[in-house]
Amino acid sequence: MYQPLADELRPRDLSEVYGQDHILGEGAILRRIIESGSVPNLIFYGPSGTGKTTVANIIAEKTQRKLFKLNATTASTADVKQIVSQLDTMLAPNGVLLYLDEIQSFNKKQQQTLLEFIENGKITLIASTTENPYFYVFNAILSRSTIFEFKSLTPEACEKAVNRAFRYMEQKLKVRLEAEDGVCRSLATACGGDVRKAINAVEVLFTACAADDGVVRISMADAEAVSQKSSMHYDREGDSHFDSVSALMKSLRGSDPDAALHYLARLLEAGDLPGASRRILCSASEDIGLAYPQAVSIVKACVDAALQLGLPEARLPLAEAVILLATAPKSNSVVMAIDAAMADVKAGKAGPVPRELQNVHADGAGFEREQGYLYPHNFPGHWVRQQYLPDNLVGTTYYEPGDNKFEQSCKAYWDRIKTGEGR
Repeated sequence: MYQPLADELRPRDLSEVYGQDHILGEGAILRRIIESGSVPNLIFYGPSGTGKTTVANIIAEKTQRKLFKLNATTASTADVKQIVSQLDTMLAPNGVLLYLDEIQSFNKKQQQTLLEFIENGKITLIASTTENPYFYVFNAILSRSTIFEFKSLTPEACEKAVNRAFRYMEQKLKVRLEAEDGVCRSLATACGGDVRKAINAVEVLFTACAADDGVVRISMADAEAVSQKSSMHYDREGDSHFDSVSALMKSLRGSDPDAALHYLARLLEAGDLPGASRRILCSASEDIGLAYPQAVSIVKACVDAALQLGLPEARLPLAEAVILLATAPKSNSVVMAIDAAMADVKAGKAGPVPRELQNVHADGAGFEREQGYLYPHNFPGHWVRQQYLPDNLVGTTYYEPGDNKFEQSCKAYWDRIKTGEGR
């Protein structure tokens, strides 16, 4: 029966797991826990192809408990109850080790089914998820588990796995490999930190490149063909989406055009044109604001052009907008001002609108009275002192001008007008 190469090469020992030295290296905490033989409930969090299932299998081999595996995308509460029914029987005298893959697919009720048995120790749970467990896993399970994050493999770590796969295929097929320079590195880089994808690419290459006189020749062109689409981890509803848009916004705010272009490229490569456009539009007001007020209209024009063009041409106006925002002067005075005003409103600090600002046309018959509104354009400098805020907020300041040229010039102008110097 066919067995994928990635499964054939699945590590059987912690020393064979690549790229997770922060938790599995010599002396690292998870390694020490596994080697102790007393394993608590664990949640493994990280992208696909980083070793979560592999480590769970290794743990199972080191315990004396019966191992059950469920995938939450297809399993049901009935499957969990069937496992529970075997507790305290000859089939599982020491309890069971349950590996639950993609636990984020279990709803709250399904996760609660596990609680009683996790708490009394009859089930040791090892759950894995590609999503942030603090968002998707029920709090009661989180409080009874220890979370470890698995990280995407570096190209260096993936290259070790690729070389191992090449050596294994040479021995298995009894052939000699001749690969052009850079093939291993190309596969290791293109897999996007997913070692399973890298090994699958090796298997495809050996399938496509028939041996000639006992020699398998692999060219760079072939390597690039099997890995032409990076396996960048991206899901419009998952962590990778929010990480990418967050990184784009923060790179714009941090005035790093190169980083901003990189994260824009990630979003566009995943086809998320609306997501990229929305964050760029937001940044124009949130991070540049009144330091360069024209940025909003320019960016809006770029976004409109991008949405009209569609991909791949949309990358051009969006890149223009990103570079403009990243290199523009910054001010968050708009954000600070509106957030402060909204905080007061939410706190109930409103009060009646001053009479001079009320809509006199709404006065009922017999209730007309003098409004007292002073029309600023009738006064020097188009300004006159009068009360605008409600009585209980008189003297409150929400807007503080930023330290950029535009806002400071506006401040200087109104300081002159309001002190009478500019009239």
